[in-house]
Amino acid sequence: MRQDIFDMLDRAGFGSNVREVAAEGECRVLRLDDETGEGFMTMYRVLDGVYLMYNDFHLKECVSEYQNADTLLCLDHCREGRIEHENENGGRYYMETGDIRIDCRVHHEGRIHMPLSHYHGITIGFVRNEAERAVSAAFQGLSFDLPALSERFCPNGKETLLRSYEPLNRVFSQLYQVPERIRIDYYRIKIAEILLLLGAADVSHFTEQKQYFPAKLTEKIEVIHDMITGSLSETYTVEALSARFDLPPATLRKVFRGVYGVPIYQYIKSYKMKAAASMLISDKDSSIAEIAQKTGYDNASKFSAAFKDIMGVTPLNYRNGQEGT
Repeated sequence: MRQDIFDMLDRAGFGSNVREVAAEGECRVLRLDDETGEGFMTMYRVLDGVYLMYNDFHLKECVSEYQNADTLLCLDHCREGRIEHENENGGRYYMETGDIRIDCRVHHEGRIHMPLSHYHGITIGFVRNEAERAVSAAFQGLSFDLPALSERFCPNGKETLLRSYEPLNRVFSQLYQVPERIRIDYYRIKIAEILLLLGAADVSHFTEQKQYFPAKLTEKIEVIHDMITGSLSETYTVEALSARFDLPPATLRKVFRGVYGVPIYQYIKSYKMKAAASMLISDKDSSIAEIAQKTGYDNASKFSAAFKDIMGVTPLNYRNGQEGT
């Protein structure tokens, strides 16, 4: 097996918290360990200098030590979850389901936060010189200019975030379930499609879609999140949180939604009902009224309505293993 792409990535250095746990043929599996959880990166060598990697992380945050100056172009597709990125000015933005981030890995070192404690997606990387030669040889007759794409989407080392770009999102969605016997050939075909679509995309349409938040503001929102999820029996209002953390209510709502993807009250309700669902199964000695109180509901009827709204079934039916209609 040609080891070029793996060797180049090794020289760049994934970091002290990443280790190889399996390798076979054109596939390599890396594990990332952190005190908040673990993550797996399953990497395939598609062509010389071209790799495709599945990212499956179940952790809250980690530290990335990876920065590869040889990366010409890199695409990240978010299938599920959320992941935080930081630009060169310290502003933070968040990838969510369907987002595609294009960069050249200049600003990839540092703390990486996953607000929902999980992230799943795909990374496709092109290494300078090697990828250019391999892509040109593999797709003769098709016009791919990797340096030009890098310059268009990553000018001066910056990144571009594509939101709601359905043609490209559709191609990525087809990469999550591929029969093993055709995997590498299929990857090559889909990467050709992706490069063609990138070449046809109007970059100016996407440049204003990122919403940046100052790091100090997102860190304050994370503290708020930990507080409201750390005490299920407490009931918090935006007004009380706003006064406690010296944030205008509108700012608190806006940034919380930006970080966690949904309005704060919706997030709290969903979090509490999922916790209640777990208690209904694991804590058979507690009545439904007692579980309601443990999640901040003094009124069992309101708790039941909230539970059904989130879980699709009443608490009693959920405890009895009956599905909603």
